[in-house]
Amino acid sequence: MNNGLPIVYNLKTASVTDISLHLTACNHSFIPPLSSRINLEEYAQKIHDKAITFEAWQDKTLIGLIAAYFSSNEQKMAFITNVSVYSNYMGAGIASKLLSMTIHYASQHHYSAINLEVNCNNTAAINFYKKNHFFQTETKEESIFLTYQINQ
Repeated sequence: MNNGLPIVYNLKTASVTDISLHLTACNHSFIPPLSSRINLEEYAQKIHDKAITFEAWQDKTLIGLIAAYFSSNEQKMAFITNVSVYSNYMGAGIASKLLSMTIHYASQHHYSAINLEVNCNNTAAINFYKKNHFFQTETKEESIFLTYQINQ
């Protein structure tokens, strides 16, 4: 529901509370719901403390979020742990813009690949990642693992 205010994109400005409120609002967009697998408040804290966040804001509301861990070892691999957009903003290109920011950040910091895991029943997410040049590397139980190879 766009209220006419611009969408502003930021890097790592969200507080733990912002992240927690966002994850709670997006909880049922995940397959299965995020809260069925993890404690949302603990996850928000972990994202805040250990991930780089790529954020879409409208006014003071975090409406889109990609959180990724960037390893400090020699392999230089990144792992996307969260991609979420408020349901009433889906289809507006927010996830695509955030993913583009993530890929650009990884490339600028000389990472070789970005990995992620998605539930095999989440066909919309799988199609989104494949459309954005991620390729499947593995299937394990109910998960599909995808990778984006960064050309240096």
